[in-house]
Formats: sequence, C-alpha cells, structure tokens
Amino acid sequence: MSGMSVSASSPAVVIAAFNEEDTVAEVVRVARTFTSEVVVASDGSVDDTARVAREAGAVVVDLPQNVGKGGALHAALLATRAEVVVLLDADLTGLSAEHLRTLSDPVLRGELDMSIGVFEGGGFVTDWGNKLTPHLSGQRACRREWLLAVPDLAAERWPEPAITRHLKATGARWAYVELPNVAQVVKEKKRGFWGGAKARTKMYVSLLTYRARRRKNGGA
Repeated sequence: MSGMSVSASSPAVVIAAFNEEDTVAEVVRVARTFTSEVVVASDGSVDDTARVAREAGAVVVDLPQNVGKGGALHAALLATRAEVVVLLDADLTGLSAEHLRTLSDPVLRGELDMSIGVFEGGGFVTDWGNKLTPHLSGQRACRREWLLAVPDLAAERWPEPAITRHLKATGARWAYVELPNVAQVVKEKKRGFWGGAKARTKMYVSLLTYRARRRKNGGA
C-alpha cells in the first residue's frame, strides 16, 4: 500500500451505536470538536440513541432493524465521502479531540494505513480487557475506501476479525496507539449483570468463531 500522505480534507468520525442514549451524545460532542462531520448509525436502537446523537450534531443513519456492528458501520461509511475515517465506539468516556488526532495523524501523514487505539489509564476493567484483546478495539483510523473493501464487512455482527484478516491480506501498515484515560462503560453496567454477561458471551462467541464460519462458507 502507498506510503504517500492523503489529502488535507478533514477526517469523518463514524460511530455504530445500539441503545447507547446515555453516552453517545457526549462522544458526538467531543468528535465535533475534532471534525465537522460525525456520522452515527443507530443500529435498530429502541431507545433515544438516534435523537440524542442528532441533537448533539451528528448525521444519523437510523437503521430500522438491528443488523450488527458490521452492518451499522457499513451504513455509516456510505453516508460520508471523507477519505479518512475515525471509528469510535458509542460508549466511551474520557475522550478528547487529542485522542482523535492521535488516531488519525499517522494515517493522514501516510505513515500508517490503520491505527488502532488501546486504552491506558482509563480504568482497570476496560484497560485489562482492551490490552488482552487489542486487535478487537473499536477505536481506529484508516482510509474509508480500504475499509469498505473488507470482505463481508456488512455481514459481520462484530467486524474486527474481518478487518484484522484484511490487514494481513493487503499487507497494510498498522500499529497500536495509546489512548490515555479513555474507557468504556462495560456491558454489565449498561444492561445489568446478567444481561451484560449474556451480551458479552454472545459477542465473544461471534468473534471467536469467525475463522470457523469463514471455512464453512468456503473462505480461507
């Protein structure tokens, strides 16, 4: 892939969100201090995610049904023409514009094809989980066209393994970058202990069976 810097046009921030009315507005507000273009794909949310994101200044793609993070991300990517996109989860805390510059600057300068954010100092639970599986981080920056070329992006409920595979297949240059004092609201806090644990288990089952599902469907 090219080592040339990309155009000076501002990156867009894209956020896939499912029932994140309590946190998405603040993430959007911070993102708006970094760039004027923030796109939120509300993934069949049944709460006020779409409304509060729109009121915070985001362009909202309001999906009628829950299609999974990959499908929501794909929909958000189609709603922008920015050359570089910054991907954020909707449940972040401690986020600042400086964190977004940390993610995007290496891509804009042509030093990396993708940067992947890793939490540092945001809290024991999210730090530990993020560092244990940094390749599953939702905080990234890359070229929009590259991301749209990830095979089956829209079909993956959790697209991070597909993105990782595409990084390897395309020989992309990537690196982890630290995001100091950023954390996520854990699922157990958002949905209650048992609801959160069930959602977390379903997520990891989907993530860990990615290769097996690809082989079953005839992929490498």
